Amino acid sequence: MGRADRRHSEGLRTNLFRDEKDTTVTVTEPSSEATPVAQGPVLVTDTGAVRTLTLNRPAAFNSFNLELKESLLTALADAAAESAVRAVVITGAGRAFCAGQDLKEHLGLVAAHDPRVARTVAEFYNPMVRAVAGMAKPVIAAVNGAAAGAGAGLAFACDLRIAARSATFSMAFAGVGLSADSGASFLLPRLVGYGRASKMMLLGEKVDSDEALRIGMVDEVVDDADLAGTVGALADRLAAGPTRAYGWIKASLQHGAQADLESTLEFEDRAQAECFASPDHLEAIEAFVQKRPPNFTGS
Repeated sequence: MGRADRRHSEGLRTNLFRDEKDTTVTVTEPSSEATPVAQGPVLVTDTGAVRTLTLNRPAAFNSFNLELKESLLTALADAAAESAVRAVVITGAGRAFCAGQDLKEHLGLVAAHDPRVARTVAEFYNPMVRAVAGMAKPVIAAVNGAAAGAGAGLAFACDLRIAARSATFSMAFAGVGLSADSGASFLLPRLVGYGRASKMMLLGEKVDSDEALRIGMVDEVVDDADLAGTVGALADRLAAGPTRAYGWIKASLQHGAQADLESTLEFEDRAQAECFASPDHLEAIEAFVQKRPPNFTGS
């Protein structure tokens, strides 16, 4: 599992930098029916160019056991590699988004001194965050309920977070005697600020959806019944957009978050050179001159 997961991670990390084939865009009407792609711990469905990954352990609040971890890494790698997929949605089945680590399974492994405990961050949580953040296409978290620990970290790694009104977020690590993982110590302060992130991690208090919106943790809050429709419309919009440009925007933001100005300027130059040469850029400027909406192909 370790070497395979690392291969997934490395391939996805380089995906943003590989040369692969407020403006109104032409949105091709997607199929209204979701096409099942895979069943099991992660339900995979395609609706037009949007792939939805549904964490599917509702009785355990979609907590991460060994089987779900492996299935999610595979599903993320497949979504990144499939050129027909131009936007990805991650959500949870039932009443929770993801409760983080499955502590019942974890207890058995810790009590047995199972060596997989010490490897779980390197072999799963780190590759998970790299896969989401490094995917060269937009990823939306549809947070349908509780997001705790690594489950919250998964949502933070996504490009956009739409929360149901019933959603809550908590950094539950300290409550079980652990430090942070799943990129939370990097991602959360950049969303809400160092002070608020410190309070959430040290005290483990839940943040409800309204407060999450107020402090910038999520981008929008909608009634529970409206979550799927709101996220679906947003995902369709992104799937109809310039996918290559989105990938470089993601890479540029991540580079700029931890680099100096000169390095960022050089990175932007490289990214823009790639976009200048793309068919989508040519299509966009032709559409502008011809006073029509562009029809992006994602290339």
